[in-house]
Amino acid sequence: MPLPTRPEYEALIYGLPDRYPAIIASTLHLFSASATIAIVPGEMRFANSLQLRVTEVVDFRAGRIREYSYTILLGAQRIRWYDPQPHRENPALQPTFPHHYDEEPDIKHN
Repeated sequence: MPLPTRPEYEALIYGLPDRYPAIIASTLHLFSASATIAIVPGEMRFANSLQLRVTEVVDFRAGRIREYSYTILLGAQRIRWYDPQPHRENPALQPTFPHHYDEEPDIKHN
């Protein structure tokens, strides 16, 4: 799936709360870093007490997200996070590099 154009991406991030009623607040913003690069920081809060913290570096010329970090929290507790960091110490994650998630080992999912 190709990355949307900059105006489409901007409309997407600013329109998320209108499209998804479970999002009760969003501080996502798109900032220009150059003519073709944008940085998207912020967080979204959901009705079920989850929070999603986002950081993206988006390259519209290349049509890809160059860097990212997504962290899901329940209250103040980080429960899952996504980042493109290598984990050489964990061979199970190596086949999915750079796209995988990390999770606190003692989290109980309902």
